[in-house]
Amino acid sequence: MIYLDNAATTRTKPPAVAQAVLEALSSYGNCGRGGHEGALSAARTIYGTREKIAALLGCPRADRVCFTQNSTQALNIAISGLLGPGDHILSTDLEHNSVLRPLYRLREQGAAVDFVPADRRGRLDYGAFERLLRPETKAVVCTHASNLTGDAVDLDRVCRFTRAHSLLLILDASQTAGLLPIDMAAQGIDVVCFTGHKSLMGPQGTGGLCLREGLEIRPLAVGGTGVQSYSETQPAEYPTRLEAGTLNGHGLAGLGAALDFLAGTGLEAVRAHEDALARRFYKAVRDLPGVTVYGNWEAPVRAPVVALNIGDWDSAVVSDELAERFEIATRPGAHCAPRLHRALGTEEQGAVRFSWSYFNTEAETDAAAEAVALLAREAAEG
Repeated sequence: MIYLDNAATTRTKPPAVAQAVLEALSSYGNCGRGGHEGALSAARTIYGTREKIAALLGCPRADRVCFTQNSTQALNIAISGLLGPGDHILSTDLEHNSVLRPLYRLREQGAAVDFVPADRRGRLDYGAFERLLRPETKAVVCTHASNLTGDAVDLDRVCRFTRAHSLLLILDASQTAGLLPIDMAAQGIDVVCFTGHKSLMGPQGTGGLCLREGLEIRPLAVGGTGVQSYSETQPAEYPTRLEAGTLNGHGLAGLGAALDFLAGTGLEAVRAHEDALARRFYKAVRDLPGVTVYGNWEAPVRAPVVALNIGDWDSAVVSDELAERFEIATRPGAHCAPRLHRALGTEEQGAVRFSWSYFNTEAETDAAAEAVALLAREAAEG
């Protein structure tokens, strides 16, 4: 199987990831739930992973890295814990449902939400940030890069806007943590939400949020923490404040190993390889008769994603053909990005998404392009 569904989850991990998880499974106790070696080993590894995430994302303190199951949980914590009735929030048409649904729920509770529109190529109208601004605007919640088209948001421009108007910025880095540079302290980002199983190359069930100093978030869940057990309220200190229940120590051991791999390889080397493969594929398919490729390919920085359609074929049919006949794994459908599909005009057809990782090759990329070319010829022939 040629695996080109890395925007959903990376399948091939650095070998050290599986080894770290295996060792943790056979030796770790419960972090913060004892003074024996098993519990202390888990605690040391988890704190080490906090330090690595903080260094990667420019978080000033490791204790402001709070772990969750994934970025969806992290976004729910940030959005529900910082915003509420009476607030006005700005977001974009590029968002995943992990941003949209928490915002829609806030709207039902009395908040107001406006979306910066995207055009038929998926390009944001950045001028709309100023036009949509209100006196009661409190935050911008936006993705760093679209999971559908790979288009990256001009993060520096958004940061300038939020700083100029003293707004909170909650960044969904699901597609970009481990791929594109993020320095929350230098850029003035209040919260970065990330997941471990995509560009960070770690296990599923890992993720979190990084918070700037001085920011206070209402906990989404409360419960056991291993400390202050006689208190009727959740501990106020971070990261414990947002980490009720047992952490995924085994998964976080794997994430720590993945972060070591990224640090040793270099983010720029990873990004350059993935970008080269995605652009190689794009150049091979963009002019094929009947093939429509989505997104802004004039942008110099983007995630390694190509979304396309072949004629009027349903995207699920194309993806199934790729899997069954060519053993190529892709992702069809709506990709949990309904607003962007409406902007692109693909609400009914969906799109077929190809996405690369550091472990994909030119040969795999060329084979995928050849498969698309063959399907496009068959579609033209009827």
